[in-house]
Amino acid sequence: MPQETTKLLIQRYQTIRSKTEELCEPLQAEDYMLQGMPDTSPAKWHIAHTSWFFETFVLKSFLDGYQCFHPQYETLFNSYYNHVGQPFLRANRGLLSRPGIEEIYLYRQKINENILALLDRPNHPHFHEICKLIELGLNHEQQHQELLLTDIKYNFSLNPLLPAYKAMPEQDHKSDNARTAALPLDFIEVTGGLISSGLDPQSSSFFFDNETPDHKVFINDFSVANRLTTNGEYLAFIEDGGYERHELWLADAWSLLQQEHWSAPLYWQISAGRRYEFTLSGLQPLDLEQPVTHVSYYEADAYARWCGQELLTESQWEHLASSQVIAGNFLGGGQLQPKVALQNNSSRITDNNAIKQLFGDVWEWTQSSYNAYPGFRPAKGAVGEYNGKFMCNQQILRGGSCVSEQQHLRSTYRNFFYPSARWQFSGIRTAKNHS
Repeated sequence: MPQETTKLLIQRYQTIRSKTEELCEPLQAEDYMLQGMPDTSPAKWHIAHTSWFFETFVLKSFLDGYQCFHPQYETLFNSYYNHVGQPFLRANRGLLSRPGIEEIYLYRQKINENILALLDRPNHPHFHEICKLIELGLNHEQQHQELLLTDIKYNFSLNPLLPAYKAMPEQDHKSDNARTAALPLDFIEVTGGLISSGLDPQSSSFFFDNETPDHKVFINDFSVANRLTTNGEYLAFIEDGGYERHELWLADAWSLLQQEHWSAPLYWQISAGRRYEFTLSGLQPLDLEQPVTHVSYYEADAYARWCGQELLTESQWEHLASSQVIAGNFLGGGQLQPKVALQNNSSRITDNNAIKQLFGDVWEWTQSSYNAYPGFRPAKGAVGEYNGKFMCNQQILRGGSCVSEQQHLRSTYRNFFYPSARWQFSGIRTAKNHS
């Protein structure tokens, strides 16, 4: 590997690892322990697990004489890698008061020192493999940076004090009368046909294994919303009895609705007759022009039915995004909340037809289930558990969100969650198929 490439990887390693710690700076000691439900993890666990990943898959295998920081960490901070050993029960991660956060940061420091020492050995016989695993670990850590924020938001939302993780940027404080209007909703015609989807496994750029292999998919002509669905549009669905009309909902969705008594997106509240939304900046007046977020696949599907429309397939979404610049509202912008779609923030399918918000703001639910592409083969060993074994009972989301790192995303990137999940920044874009 060229020396300049190794230098860039070292810089990237240091930047991403520092970013995780930067995201934790607003937290108090008690905040690191919160786990509001089994699907979330304490911030302290995220901090430890991302170091465990480098220790387990890089240092133990390739650094001669390496001694584990603590023998029990292999159990405590293993997420789901059965090749490695029996993971600690996910739902009980909030019970791990020990080790303390000071020890966890010391652990990170030791892992960083050893990884950097290994990267300073370009003549290592397995150096190329080491660099590939470190790159995987860095992309894995960027996923956990996003999870860190979504988990903090959920955990803070359970506190009656509704604490803010971070103050809202000053320019975003607006009165109700000064709200920016969203771009008028329009539908853009898209020509279908036989398209390419996925990535060539021999690609030189980074990718996750579930993005491969490249293959052909036939899609019909369709039209797609020029922007994401707004809070105001979703409120119209609510006010039309959307949550009470069984004909709009899938059977599993309707059963869950009766059980959980959903009546609005996850973080919406009503106080003194006014609607509010809990954000990472605390409780804020609901902005009807912003994209609706924190809705499940079930809600996205019911809303699309109510509109007489449907959700995009992941192939349709990728067809739209494959020629677009990855630009939008991401973690680096500091907003930590979806933004209103404006005229001057566009990507273009053609010179005359603009589509907004394909990347950033919210992950877009698709109607595609999470399955393997034709010919997919997971990697051998523990790393092969990263994606492949979850290809069941989940739905694909595309595009990233306001808490995703911009450089982490691609048009082929496949995110996946269970259809009932709402704590992620997940939203809606509708389409009309022409059969």
